[in-house]
Amino acid sequence: MIGGFFETHWSVNPHWMLASTQLADGHPITRGVEPFEIQDEWYYHMRFRDGDDRVVPILTAVPPDATRERPDGPHSNNPTVRANKGAREVLAWAYDRPDGGRGFGCTGAHFHRNFSSEQFRKLILNAIVWTAGLDVPESGIVSQISDDELAANLDPK
Repeated sequence: MIGGFFETHWSVNPHWMLASTQLADGHPITRGVEPFEIQDEWYYHMRFRDGDDRVVPILTAVPPDATRERPDGPHSNNPTVRANKGAREVLAWAYDRPDGGRGFGCTGAHFHRNFSSEQFRKLILNAIVWTAGLDVPESGIVSQISDDELAANLDPK
């Protein structure tokens, strides 16, 4: 449905600070979005449909080498991940399904506080609008949220 997925013993899920991001040029999901930096559990080395050009990388970055040096395990590392040090990884993507539907995948969004990032929030809101088949405005979906609004209705620790 979304063109890619996390595959055990292939993909990895370290926590790291997203930096040096690149956004897809010209895709409606990236309208009005500027590169951003946030700490999250950014999964990468995802499994995508081989040779399917309907999968479009939306957000990419180069993970820190330290995330590729963890011990091997079902979610932590493997020889292919280690061999790709310095490689750019897809962290969010769009997928135009053969049935005409649309899908979006994002490997972040594990931390609620990341929605305080205007750029990250705009990326996700644009993706929701695009996935619904609506037109994303040229400036993207503009929204504001206060710290109080962001904290409302959270479960107590």
